Amino acid sequence: MQSPHPYSVGGDAGSPAHIDQYALDAFRFPDGGGFPDSYREFVRSFGWARTFGLWLIYPPVLPGYADGRGRAENLTARFRAGYRDGRAEGFDWMVEPDGDWALTETLEVFGWSENGDALLWDVSTRDDRGEFPVWESRGCNALALLGPDLDVALAQLRERPEVQPGAGAGARVDIERLAPSRI
Repeated sequence: MQSPHPYSVGGDAGSPAHIDQYALDAFRFPDGGGFPDSYREFVRSFGWARTFGLWLIYPPVLPGYADGRGRAENLTARFRAGYRDGRAEGFDWMVEPDGDWALTETLEVFGWSENGDALLWDVSTRDDRGEFPVWESRGCNALALLGPDLDVALAQLRERPEVQPGAGAGARVDIERLAPSRI
C-alpha cells in the first residue's frame, strides 16, 4: 500500500503480514467507535515499526506474535497505576503541562518510546472525524497534548531536536519496519 505519509521508510517490508487486519477494523472502544483512521492508516502502511528511531506503535497482531495491542493494554494498566499513586501522593506536577487527574483514567497507551515515554489516546474524547486526541507522557511524569490525531502528533515528534533524519546512503529512516517476533 502506498502511504500518504511524508516519511522515509526502511526495514522489513514483510512486517504487516502478522497484523490482525480483522481486529484493526472490527475492534470497538467503549464509545462504539473503532480505531482512529490515522492509526489504522499508519498500521496498514508500516505495520510493526520504530518511528523516528525511538517510538514503537503497537498494532493489533495475530495470535502467537509479540508487541501488539496486548502489550499496550499492559502498559496502560502500568501507566494508570503509576498516576493513581502520584495522585495519592499529591504529585500534581505529573499531570502538567496540559492534563489533569481525571484525564489519566481515560488515557490508553498505543505507543511507547525506547526511553520509557508513552503515546496515549484520550478514549473519552472522539472528534467528528472519529479521531482521539494524542497525548504524550514523558517518563510517565508529565502530560502534554500533541495533537488531535496521530498524523499531527507524529509531525510534532518529528520536529524535535533529538529526531535527526539523515540524508544519503546509510542515513536513518523516519520509519523502520520491524520483523515480527513470535511468542
